[in-house]
Amino acid sequence: MKKLPVYLVMILLSAVMLYPLLWLLGASFKSNREIFSSVWFIPESIDFDIWKNAWKTVTPYTMGHYFANTFKIIIPKMIFAVTSSVLVAYGFSRFDFPLKKFFSALLVIGMLMPAIVKIMPMFLFWRDTGLLDTYVPLVFPALLAEEGMFIFILIRFFDSVPREFDEAARLDGCGTIKTLFFVLLPCIKPAVTSIAVFTFLWTMNDFLNPLIIIQSVEKYPLSLALRLSVDSTGQSYEQCRIIAVSVIGLIPSVAVFALAQKKFVSGITAGGLSG
Repeated sequence: MKKLPVYLVMILLSAVMLYPLLWLLGASFKSNREIFSSVWFIPESIDFDIWKNAWKTVTPYTMGHYFANTFKIIIPKMIFAVTSSVLVAYGFSRFDFPLKKFFSALLVIGMLMPAIVKIMPMFLFWRDTGLLDTYVPLVFPALLAEEGMFIFILIRFFDSVPREFDEAARLDGCGTIKTLFFVLLPCIKPAVTSIAVFTFLWTMNDFLNPLIIIQSVEKYPLSLALRLSVDSTGQSYEQCRIIAVSVIGLIPSVAVFALAQKKFVSGITAGGLSG
């Protein structure tokens, strides 16, 4: 009974945080009139035609087409981001090389640099290479470990693994690569999962970079497809359609976070050896 007030407060706070999501879900079945006339999230009647129209979009392509475009970016970007970040962090954590402190300082500077600074040089570079309106500019930087935060997280996790593990692996005949993949990676799975989830969520929500790079409606990812529900003046054709499209776009992110929640939370909060 002593913990009852604590539980009541937690339930109240959870309800406050979840209500906007519940309202968004309920509003996706409401008419425009009902959206602006009631704050209650349960609709008077469920209208599936709104979702059908939202799925069709106002273009010749359906939401399924834009989902496919999005995953053409997300899947290789996740693979590249995880692979490159692990390799770079492994090098920083386990090896000594010339100018190591200098490159570590550059890593920190890169983390502190605003992303907007890179927009113009990035656009000019990809324009000159003739790769605008392709997915290469959105995916290729991940192959070069562009996210310094990922490297920093992994370095901390690699450092938490005792070096005796490396020595034991060498005695068993493992080389550098085998030691990484069969000994160290299982110990830092929460961090790797966190990086994959972050990459997925950030790419799903990325609007600015695709807006600059992608010019053909046919190649739009989901984030740009949502913008197609709004006219050139910024006014919505149908608020219910925008909300329905937003809910559809949220489904993959919610599903990925739910499936990877345990490892993701461990990767964010763990400070010692995890596995």
